[in-house]
Amino acid sequence: MKNLLKSIFISIFPVLAIYAMIVSGIYLFKNGFSFLYLGQLIISTTIVFFFAGLFLIPQARTSKNLTIYSIIIVIGFIINIVLGSIFEDSYLFLSSINVVLFLSWIAYLKWYSEFESRSVGRKSDSLEIGNKLPTFKVEDISENIISSETFIGKPTIYLFYRGNWCPLCMAQIKEIAAQYKELEKRGVTMNFISPQPHSYSNKLAEKYNLGFNFLTDTDNKVSKQLGIFSENGIPAGFQVFGYDSDTVLPTVIITDTTGKIIFLDETDNYRVRPEPETFLRVLDGIK
Repeated sequence: MKNLLKSIFISIFPVLAIYAMIVSGIYLFKNGFSFLYLGQLIISTTIVFFFAGLFLIPQARTSKNLTIYSIIIVIGFIINIVLGSIFEDSYLFLSSINVVLFLSWIAYLKWYSEFESRSVGRKSDSLEIGNKLPTFKVEDISENIISSETFIGKPTIYLFYRGNWCPLCMAQIKEIAAQYKELEKRGVTMNFISPQPHSYSNKLAEKYNLGFNFLTDTDNKVSKQLGIFSENGIPAGFQVFGYDSDTVLPTVIITDTTGKIIFLDETDNYRVRPEPETFLRVLDGIK
């Protein structure tokens, strides 16, 4: 239920910010200066700029609390609520929109962005550094079934990503692709695994023709097996693009030549992810 609420929230929140930005911009243009509308414009524009930036400017990670954005939003909120009520007649509806936007921003930072207790309920034979990676099966871009045991014999990185719809996932893949020579030098097998339709993974395979494996976890069987399944993890409405409502939690696993897990990143915040240099240091430590 909580994930379903998150799915709906992340689809509505940016749209509300766009609406508030347009309304406040039009008012200021037509009627001149207003603390109420200026505050609303600052809050809404900051939110819209952040989300638009995720898609327009590739970034694989952000700071946890998005400090600069948060400070600007607080300033806008003060202008709207405090100065607006002192120097202007405060309209309840207008102030209510800004209260909703302000609280929604806090909810985005502290509720939506975070994953709670990822290891709770996980089977003992699942993910743990020092253990052998459980055997699982995925499909390649030709829909052939591939066993994870195929990759034993080489150090292997398994990057589970949510799908092409996720801008941070796409930026992370691009970032890793830029390090392909370093990975190749270390004899690493790079596996990108997602539950998304094959057609989307095929597009990535064509874009990054570097010997990486873009694999499909059909029906989230592997994510459920490993305990990294995210029910209703797709933003509401994205199903029209062919995505299923469920997805995988962003996860990175590195195994040595025997298939033993030597690195595991299960981020508790979808915007905070490890850098490729971290992977290289781990790989360099393999004896």
